[in-house]
Amino acid sequence: MKASPARPQRRIFVLDTNVLMHDPAAIFRFEEHDIYIPMIVLEELDAGKKGLTESARNVRQVSRFLDELMHDATKEGIDRGLELPASKSGNHGKKPSTGHLFFQTSQLDSVLPANLPGHGADNHILANTLALQREFPEARITLVSKDINLRIKASIIGVHAEDYYSDKTIEDADLLSSGMQALPQNFWDQLGRDIESWQETSRTFYRVRGATVKDWQLNQFVYETADNGIEAIVRETDGETVVLELTRDFRSDKNNVWGITARNREQNFALNVLMDPQLDFITILGPAGTGKTLLTLAAGLMQTLETNRYSEIIMSRVTIPLGEDIGFLPGTEEEKMEPWMGALMDNLEVLTQSQDGGNWGRAATNDLLRKRIKIRTINFMRGRTFLNRFVIIDEAQNLTPKQMKALVTRAGPGTKLVCLGNIAQIDTPYLTETTSGLTFVVNRFQGWKHAGHITLMRGERSRLADYASDIL
Repeated sequence: MKASPARPQRRIFVLDTNVLMHDPAAIFRFEEHDIYIPMIVLEELDAGKKGLTESARNVRQVSRFLDELMHDATKEGIDRGLELPASKSGNHGKKPSTGHLFFQTSQLDSVLPANLPGHGADNHILANTLALQREFPEARITLVSKDINLRIKASIIGVHAEDYYSDKTIEDADLLSSGMQALPQNFWDQLGRDIESWQETSRTFYRVRGATVKDWQLNQFVYETADNGIEAIVRETDGETVVLELTRDFRSDKNNVWGITARNREQNFALNVLMDPQLDFITILGPAGTGKTLLTLAAGLMQTLETNRYSEIIMSRVTIPLGEDIGFLPGTEEEKMEPWMGALMDNLEVLTQSQDGGNWGRAATNDLLRKRIKIRTINFMRGRTFLNRFVIIDEAQNLTPKQMKALVTRAGPGTKLVCLGNIAQIDTPYLTETTSGLTFVVNRFQGWKHAGHITLMRGERSRLADYASDIL
């Protein structure tokens, strides 16, 4: 007789308060497994619902989710566990939630050591988890918390604890697309004669076919590593057929952008996407000194003052200090933001130092430029719509995915939005490389025909900055 397959072990996840404050939809992201919420977690959520912070908004959303789930629920139904609806899981390709949600409905006997140090709420959660282990010995009980110290304490007393991973947009930051790919050595030999080429308005196009190109993304750059090798951008994809367009060479002085020329291949690719009127959303990643802000500002000035494609430049960034906070700043919105915009001032100095007319001429140019460049804080972006603007979001790695969504959706017709950042320099304490809003949009916009992305590799600031980036 054929043996019946073994039933999978039941899993119950005990959620810490910080998980729900971090992701209000967390209760829908555990697929077929059961969720348990201790009473102390509900009390902490109630204490954290007031205010305009991100966590307070998330707490209020959690309360709304729980209220919907408990609508028309009886005491017996709550004791048996509330069914989690699959429609709200939002797992993006994962299994829908089919488990049950349980609340602490009775006083559990504490099995913690009486002299266990630490925060009272944390100890209550640990006591609940231990009591569940004793009540359901056949199930695997897991405490889910963003608090590292609580996970350490849990491991010490014999409770299995894990971090919350479902909010990560990619598994590893190293898997984030660079926006470019080197062609194999024998690429053109592999394709043989199956190549078409043509020209449109002085632009050169190639249609190539083959298994090598089936994984290429729209607006991805491809290049040959040999000197004077081809550099192109993918314009169309259809299975094993792609259309390539040769890039403009912004390394030469005749193609300079507001007096700036590209110093390496990645900068040339960056200027190609920044100057492309067909691309509405650009993300540029790279360590300090790679030229992200300088190239973006030069492209913005060129298209605002020379070609009049945009009416003005709007620049903003997250106001997170590197050291101790200096407190509130006096003045208007622009005056308050000016200390945070040192990068803008530094790059404007570079862009105007080649202007003729001496010091007076440069000062006049600076005044003209600053009238067309507006500095705005992200705190007042909600509800706004930017028409025909060149919007620059600097230090975008410090934005959460929800904040990033709020900013990107501000773009109206004719607006180009550029996000700059370095995911290795995240200053927000509750964000990581995989949960940053910058990582989120790079991953989600990949393959959209009106979005471009490039990662700058080589520093061009100074030999000191390059060496410091490598060894420190």
